[in-house]
Amino acid sequence: MPISNSAKGVQSIKSMRNSGKSAIPNKEDSDFIKLYVFEKERVRLKTEEIRILQRLDIIRTRLKEIHSFTKGQVEQLQEADPDSEPKRKNTSNKEEGDWKTLSIDY
Repeated sequence: MPISNSAKGVQSIKSMRNSGKSAIPNKEDSDFIKLYVFEKERVRLKTEEIRILQRLDIIRTRLKEIHSFTKGQVEQLQEADPDSEPKRKNTSNKEEGDWKTLSIDY
């Protein structure tokens, strides 16, 4: 009996190995996926940048408050001691006697 090719069977199944086509039929689709992913990442980074800048403003404001407070305290301390003697320059060996030594027992 002759073999008939008119009946479809296992021989007519096309696989990726037999067809020779690319796994991605339209290669432009991957560009659209990349654009989508990049857009999502861009939006995420923009919102993160906004949060960081807001936090930076809070930090700068707090640093200014601390600086103004310490500056005010230094000015008050300088005004409170106007009678104190100005510091002497180290020009002679007499000032070496100003140091006091203490013994420390361990």
